[in-house]
Amino acid sequence: MKSCPTCQRVFPDSSGFCPFDGAKLTSASLVPPAASADDPLIGRVLCGTYEVRRLVADGGMGRVYQGIDRGRKDRVAIKVLHADVAKDEVARARFQREFEISAALPHDHIIEVFDFKKDEELGMWILSMEFLEGEELRSHLERDGTIKHARLVRIFSQMAIGLDDAHRRSFVHRDLKPENIFICGTREGDLVKVLDFGSVRVNKGDVKKLTAMGTTIGTAFYMAPEQASGLTLDGRADVFACGAIACECLTGRRPFDGPNGPQVLMAILMNEPELPSQVLAKSGIEIPPGVDDAIERALAKKPDIRTKSVGAFATELGRGFGLEGDFLEWAKTPLIELEARMAAGHARAMTSPPAPTTNPAHAGHAGHAGHPATAARSGLAGGRDALSDGADAPTGRIEWPKEASQPQAPLRPAWVVPALAVAALGLALAVGGFLSTR
Repeated sequence: MKSCPTCQRVFPDSSGFCPFDGAKLTSASLVPPAASADDPLIGRVLCGTYEVRRLVADGGMGRVYQGIDRGRKDRVAIKVLHADVAKDEVARARFQREFEISAALPHDHIIEVFDFKKDEELGMWILSMEFLEGEELRSHLERDGTIKHARLVRIFSQMAIGLDDAHRRSFVHRDLKPENIFICGTREGDLVKVLDFGSVRVNKGDVKKLTAMGTTIGTAFYMAPEQASGLTLDGRADVFACGAIACECLTGRRPFDGPNGPQVLMAILMNEPELPSQVLAKSGIEIPPGVDDAIERALAKKPDIRTKSVGAFATELGRGFGLEGDFLEWAKTPLIELEARMAAGHARAMTSPPAPTTNPAHAGHAGHAGHPATAARSGLAGGRDALSDGADAPTGRIEWPKEASQPQAPLRPAWVVPALAVAALGLALAVGGFLSTR
């Protein structure tokens, strides 16, 4: 391993110069970590193998450092849990589960967790994982507002590879959000990694459920209606989150918003989102109708008529922009080539009619005739109408918006009352617990 004598970053042996400050790299063994009076862990070796080199971030759950795994002879990210978090048995169990589940997941597009153990000398719990160089999708959105279309398709195509594989293995992420999508830059374009499987739902009967008072079960802005209502989840809850994230990436606005958490969940349960074309038309920007269709199907309120997989959503999104092929192809296509292909198909995409449905159960609704997303406007009726066995009751800590104001009573169509009855129970329990925004 090599290290920068100026910024203390660690790089593979193949690197020559630091891309951040231009300094010539040298062997990490010849660049001792710079001691810090504010952080005594820098320079220490944890659990006999993890050499702490520099602080990367300080979050609500713990501090993250870049370090060197002396056993694997590779750079690594080291998360040291805050003392209060380490004392929480449920929190430790979630980190333990994230570590154990990592061994069962593919890692082309999902972060790999190497270890979770206690440093007996210092009494600290640490989680070690692969070190990623890049930024969260949230950082990009805060800086640029939106994402270019070809790049968006490539990002979701790569996410689909990881998430669909996880779903086939009975794992549901259930906390997808821009903060948990990490973008690493390469010469061919982004390399995407999905982060944080600590809130994962495992749809296997022999696995202990960890949802309890005071634990995170999702982020309000991206929760599927069945998740907000405490019903049993499968991979289609992650599809809904992907649709919400994609809509935000296209427009710079969340499809479901509100001044406080309960109103966000009410909007998810009751309201239809403004589609990208409706939002962008206000700025004089046109978007292909097929993109609206892909977003609308992913955000269908009834899981039974929602897009069935993240891969299917990514494919619909790409074809909506005029691409030919599917997400497996686009995930590996260099960005510059994908941009050229999208530009070539733009005229066709702008004139393509909405994709028809062949399911007669979707006929007879207002809006797009027979459109599966339109059928979702019957709320959760026809789906699961009660808390089922194995459901994760929403008694955990839901991540609310930071803003708060006096709630206003929204309109309540008759079809949404059963769903709201279930949601109200969850909201009452949640409000009685510990509410926070990470």
